[in-house]
Amino acid sequence: MALSPDQITRFLKSVHPYDALPVEELADIAARIEAREIAMGTVLYRRGAQLPGLFIIYEGQVEITDENGAVVSHLGLRNSFGERGLMRNGRAVTTATADAPSVLLIIPTDLFSDLLKRHVVVAKFFNRARPARPEQQSLATTRVETLMARNPATCTPDTTVQEAARLMRDRGISSVCITERGALRGIATVRDLSGKVVAGALPPTTPVSQIMTPDPLTLSPGDIGSDVLHAMLERGIGHIPITEGGRLVGMVTQTDLTRFQAVSSAELVGRIAQAGSATEMAAVTAEIPNLLVQLVAAGNRHEIVTRLITDIADAATRRLLALAEQKLGPAPVPYLWLACGSQGRQEQTGVSDQDNCLMLYDSVTDADLPYFEALAKFVSDGLDACGYFYCPGDMMATNPRWRQPVRVWRDYFNGWIAKPNPEAQMLASVMFDLRPIGGRFELFSDLQAETLRAARANSIFVAHMISNSLKHTPPLGLLRGIATIRSGEHRNTLDLKHNGVVPVVDLGRVYSLQGELTEVNTRARLKAAEAAGVLSPSGARDLLDAYDLIAETRLNHQVKQIRNGDKPDNYLAPSELSDFERSHLRDAFVVVKTMQSAVGHGKGMLG
Repeated sequence: MALSPDQITRFLKSVHPYDALPVEELADIAARIEAREIAMGTVLYRRGAQLPGLFIIYEGQVEITDENGAVVSHLGLRNSFGERGLMRNGRAVTTATADAPSVLLIIPTDLFSDLLKRHVVVAKFFNRARPARPEQQSLATTRVETLMARNPATCTPDTTVQEAARLMRDRGISSVCITERGALRGIATVRDLSGKVVAGALPPTTPVSQIMTPDPLTLSPGDIGSDVLHAMLERGIGHIPITEGGRLVGMVTQTDLTRFQAVSSAELVGRIAQAGSATEMAAVTAEIPNLLVQLVAAGNRHEIVTRLITDIADAATRRLLALAEQKLGPAPVPYLWLACGSQGRQEQTGVSDQDNCLMLYDSVTDADLPYFEALAKFVSDGLDACGYFYCPGDMMATNPRWRQPVRVWRDYFNGWIAKPNPEAQMLASVMFDLRPIGGRFELFSDLQAETLRAARANSIFVAHMISNSLKHTPPLGLLRGIATIRSGEHRNTLDLKHNGVVPVVDLGRVYSLQGELTEVNTRARLKAAEAAGVLSPSGARDLLDAYDLIAETRLNHQVKQIRNGDKPDNYLAPSELSDFERSHLRDAFVVVKTMQSAVGHGKGMLG
């Protein structure tokens, strides 16, 4: 079919983003566009081929397949394709085949590049990466490495308290770290000197090891300032050593935070840490929806928002554990409370249930078990009162199955890995997201390392986990649309949790197994997978961009509901989105589906 420049110009006026360009420029663009008539079944390009330019469908239909031959899209009138390859290195990342007799318009590569450079509307439409946001001077966006004082004062355990006091005086500081052969052993502060040495009438020759706080809480340079503030408020401390790879690299004090204004999440954490009951905590957690609105409105990225929201759940859990011990007495043996699910991954939003478990010291006896049953009930009931409703699947420490000695947990994981039946796959998917919350953290560290090694070594288990991860699929329709729920209460909506973020969460978990990665947060897993070579740089970039868009769409949807006075959920009607937003969201789903296909074919990477 021969098309005149006028016909092409009229057509471009009906296609975004060209409809936003000056009319006189459209005529110049139309004059440089090539129109091709294509027979059904014609392969337009194959993956890896040099692209002649950007394709736009004037008539007909085109099928897009990935590197494994899986169908990604069926495109129709006004849809464009080939832009991802053009914006990367000029080579196709998919294969395109005419699915019907078609007429295609081709914008030459040099013209497409020129349009991207000169017109913001074009660049915005084709750039799928989330836009850069201005850095905000807040603890929510400030890394600890920018807050900490480097080269903190140190001394050995046998240093006298008098020598330690002189060191603090001479350097004008209020704490000193006690190290031994490079390892942090403790911290001593001015408060320790006054409260333990002076008030206790200890001799000045007393070794500092006798008055120090042993094994103090530490953070890493990659943590954020809010982590520091929350920990200080919750634990009533004013100094936090910063370590990296077990090595002391810095110190953050309350003084270091004075130039920053505390975010409101820190206020909630502080109030929870002082609460005397679950009822008092519930009054605090009731403010989380408003906090969510404020955090999103302030332009915080989704991973920052969910981290701050999760911090509140963590603080509530630890406070409930402390209240439980006040009521029940000290625990008969050491224990560790862990969270899984969204709390474990530090990805909580405005909708969260509780998924947790208890690991007990192996010396626990039958006589001790009623104590931990009561502790689990106290904490889970308290969390429910705070709005973290009971897990529908009973994945909670109140279930005796998930309240066991470490040796039993070791048997659980070994059994799931050795015999990966459907239940084992489901349980492993949940339990591989475990994160310690309160108690003796060392009960988990060795078990986590052992389990990751065993899981990675069992190719059959990994294959089953991959298969399980593909059960949640992005909501893609065949004709360039987004598939909605067909019936029930949420008919004609998208489930942004199970068909949006969960497929990426599942992929991140698979990558962590393949690379023996200890990260639990999904974004951290994707970045670690790239660093470990499990995921290619381009694959990581595409998947991170896709995940960010889906997760932020979900958060924005919940914020809109809260502002409207509704209870937040995960169900979004596509009609609430603009054509531009729907286009980008669908492209994100396509990336996820492509990555699922790659993992399903044992490749794990996207070139």
